[in-house]
Amino acid sequence: MSQAEVGVKWLTHLLELMGYLCTVRAELKANSDPEVNTPNYWLEIDHSSLRPHQIQALIGMDGSTLDAMQYLTNTTLNMHLPSEEDHCFYTIELNGYRAKRQVELQQLAEQAADRVRETQQEYAIKNLSSAERRQVHMFLKGFSDIETLSQGKEPHRHLIVRLVQN
Repeated sequence: MSQAEVGVKWLTHLLELMGYLCTVRAELKANSDPEVNTPNYWLEIDHSSLRPHQIQALIGMDGSTLDAMQYLTNTTLNMHLPSEEDHCFYTIELNGYRAKRQVELQQLAEQAADRVRETQQEYAIKNLSSAERRQVHMFLKGFSDIETLSQGKEPHRHLIVRLVQN
């Protein structure tokens, strides 16, 4: 069974345990960091059989339920693998939430970089999940004059965007 099939089966079972009968499909997507060779599977929950309040419950406040399911999926499905080279990354998508959020995060990252360049001051981006901090970090990695670092402890951890320190 492929890693994609394992992810689909596991997430479908988790959703059943939560009381949701819906199908899941997997799609292999390009990794946001070209230096990482880990396969990136998007597990998309078919929302056609779900009511709006069920979709909202599965997404959660600011994506918190999706984040929790994604964390469980990645941790559970990678923990038994012999080496990190065998690991893959699963992104759970529902009703276009992740795709929309990715666009928002890219815009936020670009605005932060512009602000840092303009003010010459570091800028803190708060209220991001660890997965969102990682996305912003990966996006800004492409800017040679900008660097990022995470600061603080959960739940108050935030991302610092600043000019590269020489």
